[in-house]
Amino acid sequence: MTAIGRGLHSEWTKFRTVRGWAWGMVAALLAVVIVGLIGTAASNPNGAGALPVGPGGEAVNDSFYFVHQSLDGDGSIVAEVTSLTGEVAAGGPRSGETPGVAPWAKAGIIVKQSLTQGSSYAAMMVTAAHGVRMQYDYTRDAPGLAGRVSAGSPRWLRLTRTGDIVTGYDSVNGTSWTKVGAARLSGLSPEVEVGMFTTTPQATAATSTGPGMIPAVATGAFDRVALSGQWQDRQPAGDSWTGTQIGRDAGTSGSYLGNGSGEYTSSGGTFTLTGAGDIAPVVGGSAFASGREIENFLVGGFAGLIVVIVIATGFMTAEYRRGLLGLTLAATPRRGRVLAAKAAVLGLAAFAVGVVAALVAIPIGERESAANGFAVATVPLATEVRVMLGTGLLLAAASVFALAVGTIVRRSAVAITIPVAGLVLPYILATSGILPDGAGDWLLRVSPAAGFAIQQSLRYYPQVDSTYNPSSGYFPLSPWGGFAVLCGYTAVAFAVAVILLRRRDAA
Repeated sequence: MTAIGRGLHSEWTKFRTVRGWAWGMVAALLAVVIVGLIGTAASNPNGAGALPVGPGGEAVNDSFYFVHQSLDGDGSIVAEVTSLTGEVAAGGPRSGETPGVAPWAKAGIIVKQSLTQGSSYAAMMVTAAHGVRMQYDYTRDAPGLAGRVSAGSPRWLRLTRTGDIVTGYDSVNGTSWTKVGAARLSGLSPEVEVGMFTTTPQATAATSTGPGMIPAVATGAFDRVALSGQWQDRQPAGDSWTGTQIGRDAGTSGSYLGNGSGEYTSSGGTFTLTGAGDIAPVVGGSAFASGREIENFLVGGFAGLIVVIVIATGFMTAEYRRGLLGLTLAATPRRGRVLAAKAAVLGLAAFAVGVVAALVAIPIGERESAANGFAVATVPLATEVRVMLGTGLLLAAASVFALAVGTIVRRSAVAITIPVAGLVLPYILATSGILPDGAGDWLLRVSPAAGFAIQQSLRYYPQVDSTYNPSSGYFPLSPWGGFAVLCGYTAVAFAVAVILLRRRDAA
């Protein structure tokens, strides 16, 4: 056996033979699972149910009013949008509303795989505050013409399908067209739903408890709607347009249509559509206040983290306290190697605890939440795997950080306090709403607590309004960027620990 192997075997033997450390890791695993699942026992009297799932595997909103035809083959649809107006609720469904539109209210044309929520689509639309956009498959967004639409400044929109490719164009006059983008909708069937739509998410507003979201409804006006290519040839005779409400509410869009459905009128070739909801990915924050994300089932990570920190500091400070470090160093004179072996044993044990706990807690949490009427924001498999592995990596990095601190200070109480204060306290301050958002963002950028970003499952989307702040579970750094900050603290602490261990006496 090599010297490295002997060192690892020695430290592993110490770890597993001290009952407090071995059983402590079991306690950490149980803490992550049990504490994380306590909240799933509550029930939702409104019974939000499951959310639609988009082509990428993410939970989506797919709720809008649709005036459409079923057409097959290739072709184009053109429409002139002449206005986008709306109302924002002040006192409840269709009562006390005031004129106005949410910034991401939408009216436009769409090619959709089917009427099933979550099915693939590509759309050209005008928005209330973000100009013309081409959006497709819920997460993709490209800008077109800027400015607001009005009768004096209409926007012409066109979608052209060629096989799996849907291309979007915009124009100010209906003759000179500019390409906005192209979407490849893999597996698009020959027959698709084609037509006009209107929808609007909730509007942001100041409330007594801070920034919040309130229901809204939007109305879009369309003129000179025309089909060409094979679509024109296959257009049904007579009154060929059908109005359909897609979804009643995806659980997060805040539709407040009194009868749960939009409506449309047509006269002389013009159409007026009223709708509410959204066509977009689900995000967290107040827009998803009645739902749960998968990281909600891992809040027990705090309890598990503290247990792991206590074990990690004791793994080194116990040797100082009992005078055993001299024997360890006599057996393995390379002091840096001793510390590396301890870090490897601790890190692997903590990683296993985190991954196993996440593998247990997330599926149970999803099942229990759904059974109790809570919508759960599903995510792509790759994201769920990253959250599970990230939980293990978080505990592993924290354990090595605590080991290094224990080596530096050599006193258990202080060694436990420092990593807890660096990891847990900043997170609580930032996410509890005690600190202003700016201060919370700053803490989650510069403190070891940035590492918790590795557990975030939902992304920030510029085209979806929400309260993206620490108290809503959004980190200022990316998942891997935040974890890199924690790793940076761990690397510095470990380097200092190696230097001091080499320079100090073993006592």
